[in-house]
Amino acid sequence: MKKSLGLTLGAALTAFIISAMGLSADNKPYWPKDGWRTSTPEAQGFDSAKLAEVFDFVKANDTQIHSLLIIRNGFVVLDAYFFPYGRDLVHDVASITKSVTSTLIGIALDKGFIKDVTQPVLDFFPGYTPANLNEWKRKLTIENLLTMTSGLCRDYQSGEAQLIRMRLAEDWAKFMLDLPLVSEPGRRFAYCSGASQILSAIVTKAAGENELDFARKYLFGPLGIQDVYWPMSPAGDNTGWGDFFIKPHDLAKIGYLFLKEGRWGDLQIISKRWVQEATRERVTPDEGTGYGYRWWMPKDQPGLYEGRGRGGQRLSIWPQMNLVAVFSGSGFEPGDIGRIVGAAYKSEDPLPENKEAQAVLQRKIDEAAQAPRPQAVPPLPAVAKTISGKIFVFDPNSTGLRLFALTFPGGAEARLRIVYSDPLSRDSGDNESRVGLDGVYRISNTSRFHLPLGARGGWLSDSEFECVLDEAANNHIYRIRIRFEGDRASFRIAENTGTLEADLTASARK
Repeated sequence: MKKSLGLTLGAALTAFIISAMGLSADNKPYWPKDGWRTSTPEAQGFDSAKLAEVFDFVKANDTQIHSLLIIRNGFVVLDAYFFPYGRDLVHDVASITKSVTSTLIGIALDKGFIKDVTQPVLDFFPGYTPANLNEWKRKLTIENLLTMTSGLCRDYQSGEAQLIRMRLAEDWAKFMLDLPLVSEPGRRFAYCSGASQILSAIVTKAAGENELDFARKYLFGPLGIQDVYWPMSPAGDNTGWGDFFIKPHDLAKIGYLFLKEGRWGDLQIISKRWVQEATRERVTPDEGTGYGYRWWMPKDQPGLYEGRGRGGQRLSIWPQMNLVAVFSGSGFEPGDIGRIVGAAYKSEDPLPENKEAQAVLQRKIDEAAQAPRPQAVPPLPAVAKTISGKIFVFDPNSTGLRLFALTFPGGAEARLRIVYSDPLSRDSGDNESRVGLDGVYRISNTSRFHLPLGARGGWLSDSEFECVLDEAANNHIYRIRIRFEGDRASFRIAENTGTLEADLTASARK
């Protein structure tokens, strides 16, 4: 967010009127293909002093938020990044990927690659006879997949267990289709990530190209979205359920497209009808929430709909407020921040400018993006010299971790080398990360896709070392504790959102 534009109240009112009409300051239609406009919060009805409370809350609660982007009337009113995440990085949006997959299904339908959402799923797999075939499975439709009423999963826990098993298979979509149905399609909501992989395969089979290529042609390209990462299954379909990486400003473009009912400049990227159909309640997961075609609708905020992802990822769209918001992080509750943002919204019309509050807000935005001040490094225990650079080989385990080495070259940094082979992602690596011993993350490009990873650590006792690894462009923070006892090491690793927790042992290589 830029510093105060110094708008007068009259100028702010003019800006509000023309932006509400979808026009730029020169009365030309506005579409943020090449970048977003910025505004003071007050010009868009927000109180800068209240928005500044977001940063107080984050600091006081050690909230693991990575970014916060608020756009109203097409203007960016808050654009914040929290160290070690940075403004120019893509971010894993987790299950918001499902909303993107749903959008691509809508575009494929608009363009005639798919006849209708009531089309049976097996129509797209000619010549394939799935296991456990019965009448329920024969009538399974695209709409059943879109609304999480496929019958393939019993509940969230079993559905995610299926996701793990699916990722070990060679053809993920066929693995899911081979499963026995636990209920009749269309009868009940049950969260099922694997069902999104079938949707991804349907896009591939219907359009003759995978989701990423299809999106570059019909969605990302027209919106000016270029920098994305989207892994593929062994069969060549993109991961329709998660693992999609995109910049917050670009994710907001998808939100703005929905806010504008599928229109972008002279193009109708998605039909207005699809936007309306996808974002209306079709099933009720619980008494406080509705669900459409991979979009969530909180009932206490009528008109709002969201793409949601594990770890705090959110794409929120509120047409009545002409608002789009993007949250990213690695294990926080977006509602905690949302309540503060909601309290900062005061009026549909512009507020009087408050330059003093705007300056405070800008200072807190700047501070959030900066590394904290380094702390004094305590003297290293004797064991640090003994184990420095020594390779420890893990005993056989299911995590894919093979060996590690911790090195202390002197000064305020250490080095942590980890060799792994992940059976789920089929990724492997031999990465050495810099570790700040002064309380400050050191950044190494050792995360997935060579994206940044922040690492800091220190000795908890004469024999136990703790290290925190923050995958800054991802939704994972790993806390590692290593206890050294002679040539043996106990190694505990836990991920912030609960995806991994393991106690391992390792021996020094002779």
